[in-house]
Amino acid sequence: MGPALAPATAADGTIQLATVKVRHWKMAISLGITTVLLFLLFLLVPRDGVSTFRLSDRSSSLEIPNVSVPTAATSWAVLVVLVLLTLWAVWNAWSYRRTGVWLPIVYGVLAIFAFLTWAAAGGLVPVTGLLFGAVSLSVPLIFGALGGVIGERVGVVNVAIEGQFLLGAFSAALISSITGNPFVGLLGAMVGGVLVAFVLAAFSIKYLVDQVIVGVVLNVLVTGLTGFLYGALLVPNEATLNRPIRFTRLEIPLLGDIPIIGPVLFNQTFIVYLMYITVGVVAWGLYRTRWGLRLRAVGEHPQAADTVGIKVNTSRFWNVSLAGAIAGIGGAFFTLVSVGQFTKEMTAGLGFIALAAVIFGRWDPIRATLAALLFGFATNLQNLLTVLKTPIPSEFMLMLPYLVTIIAVAGFAGQIRGPAAAGKPYVKG
Repeated sequence: MGPALAPATAADGTIQLATVKVRHWKMAISLGITTVLLFLLFLLVPRDGVSTFRLSDRSSSLEIPNVSVPTAATSWAVLVVLVLLTLWAVWNAWSYRRTGVWLPIVYGVLAIFAFLTWAAAGGLVPVTGLLFGAVSLSVPLIFGALGGVIGERVGVVNVAIEGQFLLGAFSAALISSITGNPFVGLLGAMVGGVLVAFVLAAFSIKYLVDQVIVGVVLNVLVTGLTGFLYGALLVPNEATLNRPIRFTRLEIPLLGDIPIIGPVLFNQTFIVYLMYITVGVVAWGLYRTRWGLRLRAVGEHPQAADTVGIKVNTSRFWNVSLAGAIAGIGGAFFTLVSVGQFTKEMTAGLGFIALAAVIFGRWDPIRATLAALLFGFATNLQNLLTVLKTPIPSEFMLMLPYLVTIIAVAGFAGQIRGPAAAGKPYVKG
């Protein structure tokens, strides 16, 4: 909460407004809990040896030597820095000051470095591979989160992202297999996402059905439909209908040669480059164009938007359809890049994680993208920790990506308010 204004009575009897200061403890508490957990981990499960970080891979044009550090000494030294950053956050909260955004970013990077140093005792951490995998795993989440941001900003809670993922993945696999062209398959995925969004918009906007209920029902419907079509259509004709032509990597000259981040960001597939463009266009359009202004007006105060001539329900309908098309691209990533064929329930609930990224990102395209990247990194980290054979139970390893999402939404999102009219149907008086 920020400073509030409270009435106060002066000596002459007049009423004045006085500022009431509020302490912001959530960030400090979150950092404190993380620091304590790392301390207990290093103390109760000590690991010694040398941790090696590989900063380049075979595709790198510039060979960077590996960096090796003593495991125990480095882990504890970084933990001391984390304690100081936590105390800084506590002091800011006690002094009624907001903690700058740089502090949790620096803290997060150092905490991950300390944890990886502990985990990689006697082993090797391929930094480029870890980051590359994190970006790849985040791609569908980012497209889904952008669709969720557009939907909620215009006043419709897009719980059907999971269904848009699934139908998009199915359509992309089928059409790419038939045509032999991944770009046509990508267009088919967008149409699949739009179809799910069309049903969501029709029932929630025209027939005033609860948006969350419609979204959940659509997810179940699409899951069952794609599962049935997979068994009845794709399995018997797998060679012709479930062998999509996939996108190949395209390295951007010069940019792909940048150490560490070059292979991660600029040696990717067409869908990843399309993701970069989509994030930028949505972020710019939402705040810098007439379309974005009208979209936000409809989601915040539809009555006021209606009085100035904006067709509220029409705007909601078309923007929800746009959100479905964007989410459908995320579904195409599963079959045209990642897996290479469609399987039942292959999205594994990632649509709901994308919805969580929307909340964690405060309904902002850039922040939602960063939240999706966080989940992708946690998922890839789980795979790396399994390879390093860390003394962490396998059950916890499977929980890690979802645990990180819960902590992020509950701890760092704080008390945030979404678009005022999100989830509320508009009936013109």
